[in-house]
Amino acid sequence: MRAALEQARAALKQNEVPVGAIVVKDGEIISQAFNSPITLQDPTAHAEILALRNAGQRLNNYRLINAELYVTIEPCFMCMGALIHARIKRLIFGTYDLKAGAAGSVFDLTQHARLNHTIEVTSGVLEQECRELMQHFFRQRR
Repeated sequence: MRAALEQARAALKQNEVPVGAIVVKDGEIISQAFNSPITLQDPTAHAEILALRNAGQRLNNYRLINAELYVTIEPCFMCMGALIHARIKRLIFGTYDLKAGAAGSVFDLTQHARLNHTIEVTSGVLEQECRELMQHFFRQRR
């Protein structure tokens, strides 16, 4: 999660919402990214999506079987859809997103009975640090 936090801080330096994500496979970080929708002028350029894209390119496969994704905040509906399609085995996140989270707070797509893939979830990893980074960003914007 510390590597994901480093990515979130990089997003902050770019005046992006400070979210960072890493993909880990076989104990190795294979991809890392931070939120970039403003910079890239792309509403899909969330940290999770960019990290998945990079991992898929590195592995030469869009299926990221047995990979884990670490992210500083609970993924949104769009990102959870991508995690499911990528067949991410495990999601580890820092703090819940009580407005748009899709891994247990507002929605829970990780164990939905009608979907063809489920994802193990661990939440609350470095939760306070992840939450404070987000709160700091939004306080500065107001």
